[in-house]
Amino acid sequence: MTGCPTALEAARRIADGSLTSEALVRACLDRIGEREPLVQAWQHLDMDAALNMARHLDQFGSGPLKGIPIGIKDIIDTADVPTGYGSPLYETFRPPRDAACVALARHAGALILGKTVTTEFAYFQPGKTRNPHNPDRTPGGSSSGSAAAVASGMVPLAFGTQTAGSVIRPASFCGCAGYKPTFGLIDRTGVRPFADSLDTVGVFATTIEDAAFFASIIAGRPNLRIANDVFRPRIGLTRSHAWEAAEPATATALDEAAARLRAAGLEVCEVALPERWRGLLAAQKTIMAFEAARSHAPEMLTVSDRLSVKLRELLKDGALIAPDDYDAAKALVAEARAGFSDVLDGLDVLLTPSAPGEAPEGLGATGDPVFNRIWTALGVPCISVPGLTGPTGMPVGVQVVGRWGDDRRALAASAAIGQSLS
Repeated sequence: MTGCPTALEAARRIADGSLTSEALVRACLDRIGEREPLVQAWQHLDMDAALNMARHLDQFGSGPLKGIPIGIKDIIDTADVPTGYGSPLYETFRPPRDAACVALARHAGALILGKTVTTEFAYFQPGKTRNPHNPDRTPGGSSSGSAAAVASGMVPLAFGTQTAGSVIRPASFCGCAGYKPTFGLIDRTGVRPFADSLDTVGVFATTIEDAAFFASIIAGRPNLRIANDVFRPRIGLTRSHAWEAAEPATATALDEAAARLRAAGLEVCEVALPERWRGLLAAQKTIMAFEAARSHAPEMLTVSDRLSVKLRELLKDGALIAPDDYDAAKALVAEARAGFSDVLDGLDVLLTPSAPGEAPEGLGATGDPVFNRIWTALGVPCISVPGLTGPTGMPVGVQVVGRWGDDRRALAASAAIGQSLS
């Protein structure tokens, strides 16, 4: 076989005996051999161990993910390989146990192919990964390696995390599906904290259907899987209060998406966000900096000289935020979350940009999460749907946003939208 099949196809074929895990892993490793020297998506990869585990799973494995290789963002603990958190401080660190999401994936039969590159502590200091569509452009971050590995066909599934825009933005830049669930839907035990009330475990996949399949298993929620019946979502298109940051590529992509959806017979109407929500962007930044300053206090107080300038600046700023300002930011987020159903009145989901535009040129930054921050603060489910391209041929995703806890509908709507875009 050549290349990695979708996760759902692989699961079906492994179950019926027409594909072995060893053959699937060899196909992934062949693809890695072709693409990894340029893309550099992997932080740790043991090919011999992966093949040995594949043979073991072919003989003794079971579960819905039996024999399917997955990538693990290197901010997530793994007991059998190093977990470096994107920092030289932890490059040889071996956690005593797997993170909950990794343990659950193994229990479901998955094969841990390796650790994917993360930015430093999942913030903004880039790692070595390059965009698989153009190595002179960023893949986004902080889940750089996971997005690039999936988009390159090196692995069918990967874990990421999002505190601002670290799943949705790289999925858009790299051209794969990215799903940030409702806050807390996937357990975070064993994931290095950045900002405790924002950090969310998410997934990358080739298709929305694969992302839903993977998350349904890890979250223990079978109803997340996308049914075969036709769903025609009612869609609210919102340009949000950050629209001035939209580049022509994103403006065109959003308009094109709306036109295609209407042509497919779907209801798409314009939605204006409440004026009060203008403060949510600043609120998310306040919450993130305040909480990060506390979660990274051990490093900041003892080895700050070994942190990047970008991270040190954030932690210094966060330490200066008054508790009353933090509490006010949290209160605004709670108020907006309580009123979110009114914004979606009569609609199933919102459609909004995944990122300001195509992946920026250069590797010194990972792009701007301006179109992701408020949804992460609200904790609602978000999916970056691939299928569109910008003026230079780079991928441009559109973001689907659902109600808190209504991930099933958000995923089903995303699949329907993706079919119209493809």
